[in-house]
Amino acid sequence: MADKKKPVVFLDRDGTLNVEIGYIRKVDDLRLIDGAGQAVKKLNDRGVAAVLVTNQTGAARGYYPEAHINALNERLIMLLKGEGAFLDDVYYCPHLEDGEVKEFSYACKCRKPERGMVDKALLEHPEFDAQRSFVVGDKATDVELAHNCGAKGVLVRTGYGEAVLKGEYQNRVEADFEAGSIVEAVDWILKQLD
Repeated sequence: MADKKKPVVFLDRDGTLNVEIGYIRKVDDLRLIDGAGQAVKKLNDRGVAAVLVTNQTGAARGYYPEAHINALNERLIMLLKGEGAFLDDVYYCPHLEDGEVKEFSYACKCRKPERGMVDKALLEHPEFDAQRSFVVGDKATDVELAHNCGAKGVLVRTGYGEAVLKGEYQNRVEADFEAGSIVEAVDWILKQLD
């Protein structure tokens, strides 16, 4: 019998799966990056879990209600479904220590690079294999999350990725792999799993 545990890829949202346009005020403005749907479908077809882990501080900053974060995630799921792809689960962190909205304004253990969202996913999904896990994102905090939870970290050049690599945004990090986009990232991950 094959190994029961499935490898898992923790995916950032903005700048990784959808086009980075800052805080998305209108749900319809969320658009997939070219090839993102097919890339997620490749993971699905290979039996690799695809899990969204995204920092979403818009609610803490008072830009929009928490329901808007859920609406954006639902649109992402719908757009992926339109390409025959799906996410195994969705986790987001709405917190920001110095936010404007009291209920979301505190230091938490889920804001990347903290590993709270990954820990929750592994607890809720015992079928996920932490030993064969990857984090894909466009920020230094995504790669740092990978380091913090023993996963391999992939930095994509889309979104803020290029600025991170140039040392112009957040801080420089050593990713296990630098990918042009989610498409190249998934191809690399699948090679690591072969």
